[in-house]
Amino acid sequence: MTATVLPFQVLDAPETWRSIDFISDLHLQEQEIATFEVWQSYMQNTTADAVFILGDLFEVWIGDDAVQHHPFLQKCALVLKSCASKRQVAFMRGNRDFLMGLAFLHECHVKDLQDPTVLSFSSQRWLLSHGDAGCLGDTDYQVFRNMVRQAAWQKDFLSKPLSERERIATQMRAQSKLHQKNPSAIYADVADEWSLQLLQEANATSLLHGHTHRPALHHLRQNQLLQRCVLSDWDAGAEKPRAEVLRWHLGGQVERINLLP
Repeated sequence: MTATVLPFQVLDAPETWRSIDFISDLHLQEQEIATFEVWQSYMQNTTADAVFILGDLFEVWIGDDAVQHHPFLQKCALVLKSCASKRQVAFMRGNRDFLMGLAFLHECHVKDLQDPTVLSFSSQRWLLSHGDAGCLGDTDYQVFRNMVRQAAWQKDFLSKPLSERERIATQMRAQSKLHQKNPSAIYADVADEWSLQLLQEANATSLLHGHTHRPALHHLRQNQLLQRCVLSDWDAGAEKPRAEVLRWHLGGQVERINLLP
């Protein structure tokens, strides 16, 4: 795979590739072992030439040094490394695991993806993003996102003792769950104007993202030739379990593969 660093990271898929898998929003955590087991089986058995993970693989990431203290994270690392020994595995940071460092990715032989990235495959150009940057209607989140993506904020946070980082992360997750349970809470979707601008700048036809947990295919109102394709989240232990892969085949065919019975 070749890469060119422009306003967007541009990747050209090798001519030998026949299919590419995309997943996001697995929110892996030790308390949700069912989702981990489905993911582990999928990573061991997928027939795709590449697996692109578009953010929120983990429920939370408080620094690469946490891996040496948590057996569950070590198991996840082994799954990534094993899969990456057989095919290309690439990772894009999400809003939950934006602190993942190059050290961990390199250790697992996983390619680091910028957000957004243009992927050229089968004579098409797709724009890949986690999607949270496009939820313009959630102004409070955008302020928070801009703050925590600053190098100074991350350096300060990562300099704290691991136990303190774990405590902060636990508090933030508790606040997030309370917000999710609020029946009046409204979650902003990825804005069409943001999608259209990025697609036009990238000279791409499709935007593929996760984050919103609203799997669907949208044609942009401003330009029906352009589309926004949303990945599913994963939760194998939910009342309505979910674990879906989007596979892009050579020739342009796209299919959604349900991994659950």
